[in-house]
Amino acid sequence: MKVGLDVGGTKTDAVAVDDAGTIVGRLRVPTGWGPDAVTQTVIDAVRALGTQRGIDLDAVRSVGIGIPGQIEPGSGRVVHAVNLGVDELDLAAAVSPAFGVPVQVENDVKAAALGAYAMHGADGGRPRPGSMAYLNVGTGIAAGIVSNGVLWRGARGTAGEVGHISVDPGGPLCRCGQRGCIEAFAGGGAVAERWARRGALPVRDIFDAADAGDPAALELRAGLARGVASAIRVLVLTADVDIVVLGGGVTALGERLMTDVAAELSASAEASPFMRSLRLRERVELLPAGSPAAALGAALVGAAGTAEHDAEEALAHG
Repeated sequence: MKVGLDVGGTKTDAVAVDDAGTIVGRLRVPTGWGPDAVTQTVIDAVRALGTQRGIDLDAVRSVGIGIPGQIEPGSGRVVHAVNLGVDELDLAAAVSPAFGVPVQVENDVKAAALGAYAMHGADGGRPRPGSMAYLNVGTGIAAGIVSNGVLWRGARGTAGEVGHISVDPGGPLCRCGQRGCIEAFAGGGAVAERWARRGALPVRDIFDAADAGDPAALELRAGLARGVASAIRVLVLTADVDIVVLGGGVTALGERLMTDVAAELSASAEASPFMRSLRLRERVELLPAGSPAAALGAALVGAAGTAEHDAEEALAHG
């Protein structure tokens, strides 16, 4: 059995997965703020899983954690997870002693990409693609790319960081210092900041106001669709993935978002026979709401790390 956790800014999603790859337990707990609280959140979530029927923590061989921020290559150390109050934390070293099993840490979007890939076609109703990009449309914009079940990280681990590609030099200022970045148009944080009206769900409020004809909301809504469509084009034109799966908090808008994005993709196809040949609309899917993809992907990351550790041990001891 393996355990995976998706540590988010407000909640942590945890799953237990059996040898057949079936999720046999799942729960959500609030995420603490700061390094110590994040560590305790992970430990508490795993222990809480152990109280569920049919889950024996003694049978758990690995723990995988997906978390925002940068993961130092070859380590379990996370840095710059600003939404969690974490500047630097060796999360694997902090958590592992509590359970006595290997712990692997991965960026949350990359973990979600693995989980989305594993879930695609798992019901036997459709073939699993050779390659997939998971585009996270949340507070920020980023993607994870999977080819034949393996994450593609790139030379420095930045493969899929499409959010800071500028698609309009005269566009809105991005937090990174550039203008017209995809994230400046479509990131939930940037969009909410430009909306500047209080609300529990500002992006939903923007869509509602746009439906009512509000000019500012119409502009922001159009920009969001443009940003997401631009990210899809970048992923297909650079990595030529079979499919792009959209996930993240903003995608809770469902078909309201997909309709706008499809219209943007269709507009570019009408203007270009080449873009039309790519059939972009047919290569985009929406991750179902409430999907455990990120936590499942983290569990797969943990299990893969255990396999690598076992192989190293075997080599070391002949």
